[in-house]
Amino acid sequence: MDNRVSNPHERSLVVVANRLPVRRVRKGGRAHWETSPGGLVTAMHPLLRERGGSWVGWNGAEGGSARPFSHDGMDIHPVPLSADEIARFYEGFSNETLWPLYHDALRTPRFHRKWWRTYVEINRRFTETVLPLVGPDSVVWVHDYHLQLVPAMLRERRPGAKIGFFLHIPFPALELYSRMPWRREILEGLLGADLLGFQSRLMAQNFLRAARRYTDARGVGSHLHHGGREIRSLPFPISIDINEFETLAASEEVGRRVDELRARIGPERRIILGVDRLDYTKGIDVRLRAFEEILSRGRHTTADVCMIQVAVPSRGGAADYDEMRRLVEETVGRINGEYGEPGRVAVHYLHRNLPREELVAYYRAADVMMVTPLRDGMNLVAKEYVASRLDNSGVLVLSEFAGAANELSHALLVNPFDIDGMAAVVENSLDLSPREQSSRMRSLRKTVHAYDLYAWASRFLGALTGDDDR
Repeated sequence: MDNRVSNPHERSLVVVANRLPVRRVRKGGRAHWETSPGGLVTAMHPLLRERGGSWVGWNGAEGGSARPFSHDGMDIHPVPLSADEIARFYEGFSNETLWPLYHDALRTPRFHRKWWRTYVEINRRFTETVLPLVGPDSVVWVHDYHLQLVPAMLRERRPGAKIGFFLHIPFPALELYSRMPWRREILEGLLGADLLGFQSRLMAQNFLRAARRYTDARGVGSHLHHGGREIRSLPFPISIDINEFETLAASEEVGRRVDELRARIGPERRIILGVDRLDYTKGIDVRLRAFEEILSRGRHTTADVCMIQVAVPSRGGAADYDEMRRLVEETVGRINGEYGEPGRVAVHYLHRNLPREELVAYYRAADVMMVTPLRDGMNLVAKEYVASRLDNSGVLVLSEFAGAANELSHALLVNPFDIDGMAAVVENSLDLSPREQSSRMRSLRKTVHAYDLYAWASRFLGALTGDDDR
């Protein structure tokens, strides 16, 4: 697929996200900016380079300058945060109030008025940074749960602006969202956008129900009328840069690394792989218990199967995440102590980031990929695994509560809350014939190929600017 986002109207674009598309790195004793990895940056960077535009965001650290600068064709506008603001806005309201609530209250959300006040202040600061960048032909695309008030704040000051918002995580059911003390204020903030994008149709519908219940917005289907304007709420499932993963998977370097991994694990052993951020929504502990159940049944032993779990560090120092790390590491230790043998480790646990090339080598080496979050907006790991399977081998075991399950229906779907059921599906995945594996994987690859990261961005912007008839 062409790695470019369509640009019918040549409008300048302002991207507003919690994080900047660059990170500060130190090399040879000198610090410099480097483009960050990640799907959003991958999609937006070429577009900003081609038609001009700006990116507004936080640098991810305490303090820093608010002075704009340019990097690789992008105009960067930092929004600095103090240590106290990080604690209240990012660690507090964003990640201890919104994150658990929007992920089906898997952890009890904490509602603190001081966090909410800081959330409002930081959303206003982002808005003030955006305002000078918005001209008569500008398109503003606001991203994610950290900045849900920005659309309305911007609409108040720039009533004619073309504003879109995309939520990368789930939007909860009305019964859960109703717990939010500031439910109306958040909905009013989002209704400042012309177009609201969600990972699935259900999430878009959840928003519509909440808006009709707690604001004066009215309408049918995907359309709402509010404040004399029309707002649409639609699904735009995000995807990956397929060409990048396929190119890496076909490279000699990755091929050598796959051979090394298979030789070290044992060429006769099947590999079950998990790759996740260390977060309680990902269900890593439950997945490990399902693997433990498989070993306890005796049909498979460490002589013929092992598990590799990559847990990418996340939000160290937060109590929930420290507790999750302790639980995962205790479970890994228990499984290895019970079922491991000299030279035959049951679970290989990696608590670190892996370079993209290394990650693709693990995708290629794995016979079974377990993507089993308890709740996820999309989960792109599932699509990355599929894109890396150039020979149509391998089996994807996917949680029905991941947004990706709506598209990847030829995966083996599981309920991650059912350990026995998940263990049975994984056992079945180890027994699938090469023919059935190939049939399923071909269908999955066809689905992923049909709609990549650039198509996602093009489709959203086309709908926002009127170039899409949806």
